[in-house]
Amino acid sequence: MLKDIKKIAILRANALGDFIVTLPAITAIRNKFPLAELVLLGKPWHKKFLIPGRSPINRVIVIPVKKGIRDEINEPENTEKQELFFREMQNEQFDIAVHFQGNGISANSFINRFNAGLTVGLTTETAAPLDKSIQFNYYQSEVLRYIEVAALLGAKTSEIEPQINVLDTDKEEIKGLLSFIDKPFVVLHAMANDIRRSWPEENFIPLANWLKEKNLEVVFTGLKEDFNKVDNIISSMKFSAINACGTLSLGGLSALFSRASLAISADTGPLHLARAVNTPTVGIYWAPNLINWGPLSRAFHRPVISWNMECPYCGIIPNEPYPFEPQSTCDHKISFVRDVSIAAVCEAAESLLFKTKTPVKNENFSVKN
Repeated sequence: MLKDIKKIAILRANALGDFIVTLPAITAIRNKFPLAELVLLGKPWHKKFLIPGRSPINRVIVIPVKKGIRDEINEPENTEKQELFFREMQNEQFDIAVHFQGNGISANSFINRFNAGLTVGLTTETAAPLDKSIQFNYYQSEVLRYIEVAALLGAKTSEIEPQINVLDTDKEEIKGLLSFIDKPFVVLHAMANDIRRSWPEENFIPLANWLKEKNLEVVFTGLKEDFNKVDNIISSMKFSAINACGTLSLGGLSALFSRASLAISADTGPLHLARAVNTPTVGIYWAPNLINWGPLSRAFHRPVISWNMECPYCGIIPNEPYPFEPQSTCDHKISFVRDVSIAAVCEAAESLLFKTKTPVKNENFSVKN
């Protein structure tokens, strides 16, 4: 049944960090089926970022908006587009359809409509059945979760760190920025989409000053809308720093991280991206989220953990059934990692600064043109 596999669909239509954690599993599938075309079913950003050579993915197909699969703010579902998509997926004639998307309640019935030769993924009691599946349990490392799914195909691996290749175009993009930097530098990613995972902005002021006192350059990254907030941080520092918010594509950000001595961030997609280009990281995590999203190795990665469980406004511990889920009835906008001290972050950074990076393997992902 797993012979002569020519085309594999992989469903993962989420954000940057959600994709990065699937890479060890996707690479295992690539190595198991080196001649197969791997087609990621994702979002527009995937199609723009995952150009040939960057990852094991050969091609990206953008999924239309569909509740539970690809949710978009202010973009409604279109039944006609969805039906056209399913007809196209059937015409693709996938040998295998794998989903790395949640507990299967939405994803299982979704990939079953492809009429693939074999369906594989995560499942739960109320989800449609798949040919091969593993029971979904929330509290598990996301990296190991998908490695277990890949193993259902006989695709096994001992590699637990994600890897993204930095391309020549990425390096070209940051040449102008690097021309302003004449010393080792640290990247600080000061913002997160969810304030509950954000470290207080004012904490980055003494942290950046401490790094500058060690004769390191400091580069802040973020979205375009973060630029003014980061400017306020820099204006409060004793030293200068570089504000690169909104100036880089994801490819350029990959290249910048790859040249950095260290990246420091809350639990965000860019933190995962830094790990994927072999950059040492200090990540600031809320304890329940560390279980799922924290790095599995410690040679070059240091999680700094907040054990603060209660919301200061309502006293609820918002980790049942899962962290910050609406069912917890707590949606108060406050950082749950605010108690992580500046000293703890500096100590973690000190342990990694000026460490020699491990060599990056020159992966040949056998990408078809």
